[in-house]
Amino acid sequence: MTFSLSGFDLDAFVAATLAEDLGPGGDITSAAVIPADAIFAGVMDSRDAVTIAGLPIAAAFFRALDPSVEIEMLVADGDRVAAGTNLMRLKGSARAMLTAERSALNTVQHLTGIATMARDYVDAIDGTGATLLDTRKTIPGLRALEKYATRMGGATNHRMGLWDAAMIKDNHVAVAGGVAQAVGRAVAAGIERIIVEVDRLDQIQPALAAGATHLLLDNMGPATLREAVALVNGRVPTEASGGVRLDTIRAIAESGVTYISVGRLTQSAPAADIGLDFESA
Repeated sequence: MTFSLSGFDLDAFVAATLAEDLGPGGDITSAAVIPADAIFAGVMDSRDAVTIAGLPIAAAFFRALDPSVEIEMLVADGDRVAAGTNLMRLKGSARAMLTAERSALNTVQHLTGIATMARDYVDAIDGTGATLLDTRKTIPGLRALEKYATRMGGATNHRMGLWDAAMIKDNHVAVAGGVAQAVGRAVAAGIERIIVEVDRLDQIQPALAAGATHLLLDNMGPATLREAVALVNGRVPTEASGGVRLDTIRAIAESGVTYISVGRLTQSAPAADIGLDFESA
């Protein structure tokens, strides 16, 4: 199985992660305790009901240390599984598998946690017509992976970085001298996608008149959001953002906004409880 992700070098990620764990002395425990020719079979399983993300990346850690390892994928990324579900079976060098175990589990636990939270939020707005977006609130160096995990949970990626759309926020507006001035400069620079954050209804018309192509409605309650959506009247997409929680997202979605962005998907998702149990081959 090959895993390819735009903007992500799997081989470099695996090598750097293993190098961090192995350090200058290698896995001294496995080298001392496990015979060099020992073979172990093992199964990776989930102790909770989750949405899976990161299994191919976990497998890459084992293959990096034992290219001949036998791996059987029992589920796929994006699958929703019940507690106790077996995810992957593997058989290979015991030393290699034990050395790679922590790096593999750390990755799949983190990404599955993100995918699971994203799925919960997507389910909460089902039928409203609103789309869940992630944000740039990612761990440095892991953005491509974390945004992949949100997709596995059913969310849609927002900006991947500072380069693919302008997002004019409150500090930009303050320095530029106002919403209209900030948007006008982005238009003059030839930027096609111009997202503008507004936190008051009276900022909507100036932003649209200046050329905004997307409005981010920041920290507005459902009633204010409904007013904002009515003022925009379909001229550009609208996005609710700021303090969105699982218990509030449904009411926000029912205001009629196009999108809802949730930073906690990548910023605060708890790791999934996934383990790897070895059995003698």
